[in-house]
Amino acid sequence: MAGKPTRGVFQTIWKHFIESVKPRRFRGDLVGTDHFGTKYYETPLHSTSSKKKPPRYFEPVNKDDFQQEVPAEWEAWLRYRRKEPPSDAEVLQSLALMKTKKKNAAELESALEATRSSKSKPAPLPEAIGFPTYKDYQYPEGFKDSKE
Repeated sequence: MAGKPTRGVFQTIWKHFIESVKPRRFRGDLVGTDHFGTKYYETPLHSTSSKKKPPRYFEPVNKDDFQQEVPAEWEAWLRYRRKEPPSDAEVLQSLALMKTKKKNAAELESALEATRSSKSKPAPLPEAIGFPTYKDYQYPEGFKDSKE
């Protein structure tokens, strides 16, 4: 047992103390920006950190706007669904697709409005008719048939 190295409690404490005294980076590395101007950052992990994934965050253009859109590619990167940040070409392709879909939706909406305005009134519903009566069936005592 004397030949096996053991974990030293004091060595671990000393190592953590030295790491805590070293200057840390609180600002992450700029990874990229999107077409809105939002900046995306990733902070490198500290050597004594117990985290497995480096923290990722973004800095919006308008800091008061909490309803700001985040492109799907960047959101996937922020949530660790993808390892590498999206390229500019990917984001621009997605933006072009989004604009095409919005344009097509607007055209469909205007066509629908045109067909709605061309119709004057919806067709009236047919009058409700009662339950059918059959002479083959017997009616209870005191029942009067309105058709007879």
